[in-house]
Amino acid sequence: MMKFTKQNFIFLVGGIIIYVVDIGVDFWVAIKYFCQGQYCWGILILCFRGLSSLITQVFSYEWFKNDWEGTDTGKRKWIFLVHLFQCGIFIRYWFALKYGCQAAFKQKSRRDTSETDPPNFIQKQAVDVVTDINMLRVFKTFLETTPQLFVQIYILMEHGKNNFCQYAAIIMSFCGISFSMVDYQISLRKSLPDKDEFHVLPKLVYLLYKLLTITSWILSISLITLLSVRSSVILLIFLWICGFTWTLKQHTTFCKSKKMEHLYRTVVGIILIFTFFNIKGRKTKVCISIYYATHTVVTLGILFVYMFWKPSIIKQIHFTIVSILTILSLVLGVIFLVVYYRHFHPTAYCRPQACSDEVDGEAGQKDIVKIGRFQNFIMQ
Repeated sequence: MMKFTKQNFIFLVGGIIIYVVDIGVDFWVAIKYFCQGQYCWGILILCFRGLSSLITQVFSYEWFKNDWEGTDTGKRKWIFLVHLFQCGIFIRYWFALKYGCQAAFKQKSRRDTSETDPPNFIQKQAVDVVTDINMLRVFKTFLETTPQLFVQIYILMEHGKNNFCQYAAIIMSFCGISFSMVDYQISLRKSLPDKDEFHVLPKLVYLLYKLLTITSWILSISLITLLSVRSSVILLIFLWICGFTWTLKQHTTFCKSKKMEHLYRTVVGIILIFTFFNIKGRKTKVCISIYYATHTVVTLGILFVYMFWKPSIIKQIHFTIVSILTILSLVLGVIFLVVYYRHFHPTAYCRPQACSDEVDGEAGQKDIVKIGRFQNFIMQ
């Protein structure tokens, strides 16, 4: 049975701290750019922050509205206002702390909980609310953190000016990507009753696989941006179109409304620019092989273009370092990918029939616990 442990609660608190610090670092970096007269970079950093905040608030409000169907209209209006002021994620963290504390610390001491709030129901509440948060963090990671990381690396490579502010932003970006990846995978496995526990070694292998492949790809995009900003924009748009088209062909049913489903597919298309994302819970050996083979070919192609088109740049030290890091992280990332899928990835996919738990109600009736939003697919 899924369990929300004390360790999970500690990581939840850590996630809140990192989220708040990340907001502070974003504004700090933007202010630094404005003070230096680099208004374009400052505005770009704030645009990434604003776009990701807007989209995550929209999804958060829609999920609240779906979950609270039939409840008091006043509560829903209050939730709408909170999300309008871009603070919906903090409401979700409050619920996560509330349910997480009950599941991790108070459940064992309350022997009467099984009558009105069965232990498995309390655990499910805690797991579901944390999974919602981690899904929103995945959206934030690829709408804000990853693009910001790309911009920071590009600025370092293009202008050669580095300071503590930029290094802090890069480190926070890498930390944000790493934590969101692992936390989401942990929560997702907990929300799927037929998945194995995500132990320390699989976590580490999964983290290195994602982090290294994303690092290699971001460095590759930074290199082609140095060569031609227009070519980089065209490549990113083309990749988004490919990802969005693939998502359309999967006929996803993640959201209840068609408008939200289109928004979801748009966001998934952006995620697919940077990493593979399985949206249907199907075996994707062929798809993931094609995906990373394409990344490998494009990465090597970019390096060859530099060799034959801009041979003078090859002599520069920063190009040598970036090229070595790009190839090394790509090779290691693919190795960890193979290790993860060969030894640690769950092979049994959740079926809807196996995902609905029966919970005893107060009047002796049986209430069916709704299948979570995330029990029909798994992020690879």
